Amino acid sequence: MESQYLKQCLGDCLKKGLAEVVEHRPADPIEYLAHWIYRYRRNLDEGEKRMLERAELEQEREAALAELEILRKREEEERMIQQKLEEQRQAELEQERQKAELEQEREKLELQSEEDNVQLQQEDQKEDEKTVSELTDRPGTPDLTKAEEEPDQSGQPESKTDLTAEAEESSEQT
Repeated sequence: MESQYLKQCLGDCLKKGLAEVVEHRPADPIEYLAHWIYRYRRNLDEGEKRMLERAELEQEREAALAELEILRKREEEERMIQQKLEEQRQAELEQERQKAELEQEREKLELQSEEDNVQLQQEDQKEDEKTVSELTDRPGTPDLTKAEEEPDQSGQPESKTDLTAEAEESSEQT
């Protein structure tokens, strides 16, 4: 049982240490073996320390990768949000442009309507300005430009009236 304990705890260390003593054949083998065991233990401790550092570095590396992944996802989300905002802004601009086009079209139609109304009024006015003589210049119509009026109540005939002048006066009044 004791030999099992020694094998388990010191077996490898003693084997390697004794092999070093045999190989170098120092003047004081016990002191040499003692220093060699101290160095062996220091190397084991440093190895364990390096293993712990590597494990810690690996954890930090994994944490950094996870953080980078989170940042990448955030950037992707931000880019998606920016893209959606840009699309919304473009849609709003397009709607505003369409509204402006519709407004311009409506204004054009109003102007056209006003112009048509003015033109119709001018045509109506031109028609109204036609004198009796223009209307009666057709062959076979009586000449009504000058007419003699019947005597008035006092029995005296009224002066001849130029109907053309009267027609022009009435059209100017309207």
